[in-house]
Amino acid sequence: MERLLSRFTSLFPLWTLLGGLLALYRPELFTWFAGNLIVAGLSLIMLGMGITLRFEDFRRVCRLPRPILSGVLLQFTVMPFLGWSIAWALQLPRDFAVGLILVSCCPGGTASNVVAYLARADLALSVSMTLCSTLLAVGMTPILTELLAGTYVPVDAWALLRTVVMVVALPVLLGAALNRWAPCRVNHVRIVSPPLAVILIVLIVSSVIGEQREDILESGGQLLLALTLLHGLAFLLGHGLARALGFSEAVGRTISIEVGMQNSGLGTTLARTHFGQATASPCAISAILHCLVGSILAACWRLIPPKDGSRNGNGEGP
Repeated sequence: MERLLSRFTSLFPLWTLLGGLLALYRPELFTWFAGNLIVAGLSLIMLGMGITLRFEDFRRVCRLPRPILSGVLLQFTVMPFLGWSIAWALQLPRDFAVGLILVSCCPGGTASNVVAYLARADLALSVSMTLCSTLLAVGMTPILTELLAGTYVPVDAWALLRTVVMVVALPVLLGAALNRWAPCRVNHVRIVSPPLAVILIVLIVSSVIGEQREDILESGGQLLLALTLLHGLAFLLGHGLARALGFSEAVGRTISIEVGMQNSGLGTTLARTHFGQATASPCAISAILHCLVGSILAACWRLIPPKDGSRNGNGEGP
């Protein structure tokens, strides 16, 4: 049974793709999974990941702040630069260009923690980077968007912080506490946590596709090309630059995932509020593509353990 569940988990990209295609054909099959259900689903995923962590993992991360600082710096430089460059190079229409830049200036998304978990990367570092980038996004997202898109975008700092704490921090810490004080009770749960995470993330992604079906079908190949380039290059540069800085393979994978996966939900909300539905389309499609690209990477990396033995381990490179 354990081997079967592991095989199911390794096919994460296939389930994501099938769910997305089905959502385009029959959106009503997935659009029910929205709003509070998405929040509950992400919280459950984080709880499942938390039971695989020890508090020592977080202490280790705090003792080695360099990976966090480097990763967050890359996140707020590589992604915004790529967003602006691709919008300019492809001569995107104004609404699409602003949406692309906006989502590239957002902090790391909670889905990045799921992909880091499935990719055998450094989960504690991933969660820490998500929290740090979200806090910095209070200032960085509006400043970078104003600089690159020419429009100021206000961010509700407390609402953003509350969401991350409720969806990411508290469930992960609760899971780590259960792992510390009730290890026997969570042993069996650990087996089903990865496949459950796959099912929930596919439901979340498919729900987004179903809700934005019309925009996706009308957006055309140019926008899909722009977003594929944005996330593909971000994953590649994130990993390459992290390794060039001397970090271990596990940390390199983590930084790659954090740089490549943004909080597209935040981008969609900001776009709808300040720019209109057309500008929100790139943000919504981004949520699909970064999960798809990230899930493919996660499946590949899950089959290839870090050669330097750094899985969820040493923050610095060999």
